[in-house]
Amino acid sequence: ITYPICFLVTDLLNRRFGPARARRVVSIGFIFAVLASYVVADSRIAIASGVAFLTAQLLDILVFDKLRYKSWWKAPFIAGWLAAIIDTFLFFGVAFVGTDVPWVTLATGDVGIKLVINAMLLAPFRILMWNLGRPRSAQA
Repeated sequence: ITYPICFLVTDLLNRRFGPARARRVVSIGFIFAVLASYVVADSRIAIASGVAFLTAQLLDILVFDKLRYKSWWKAPFIAGWLAAIIDTFLFFGVAFVGTDVPWVTLATGDVGIKLVINAMLLAPFRILMWNLGRPRSAQA
């Protein structure tokens, strides 16, 4: 449930400061996320979480940047959905492939929740982007 919120923050950073700064923040977050994962989970889960998080966040930044000048909702919506799908299936695939865990079923439910939350975060994105997410030139 926290991952869609991470994507919201990343999208706001991307909108305000551009993709380079958003990638820098994601890199720092990645380090802390992997360290925290190793504390609370086994190494397979920690690796899966780190790989999925970093891949999905970088994809989100790339897609958002490509769509940033379209309608206000397209960049966060499309980038968020693609990133949620990649994050979920990459995590569950790396973490549970070859085990008895019904990971495809779990991943399907998980991605469904993430997609709904991503859609619900469009309203907060719209509100916040005018205050936090505007490019510097628009504030002058």
